[in-house]
Amino acid sequence: MSKRSAEHGQPPLRIFVLDCEALSLAVRGDRKMIAWLDLAARGQAEVVTSPLTVVEAYDGRITEQRWDWVLSRLNVADLGKDEARQARQARGLLADAKLHGHRYAIDAVLAVIARKQKGQVTVFTSDVDDLEKLVPNSIVVKKV
Repeated sequence: MSKRSAEHGQPPLRIFVLDCEALSLAVRGDRKMIAWLDLAARGQAEVVTSPLTVVEAYDGRITEQRWDWVLSRLNVADLGKDEARQARQARGLLADAKLHGHRYAIDAVLAVIARKQKGQVTVFTSDVDDLEKLVPNSIVVKKV
């Protein structure tokens, strides 16, 4: 998947960030999610998720071949110390709102990944309210 550049007169790259539910839908063959993956396969978008999301979404009833197919059409973001620090700070925002637990930790990581993307970013999530608290208004948060 190659990134297009606005510097060459092309529109900014569309970037889709998937949460657990969005990734699960893709693996189960949801038509809308497959359409987003097809855009990425054609170089018209990039699809990104976190390693934690891949682990959270894993369902042993789905064949490995299906998982491999979906994973071949997206990028799994690298996470290091800087991203961990940023996610910890984001999770602090959620804790202030009385939201805590592993689900919110993964949302915080996903928000950090979304913030790092360059282009028109859309986060596909089942937790719209939570993610909207963690990302700037320039990032679209869409319910799946």
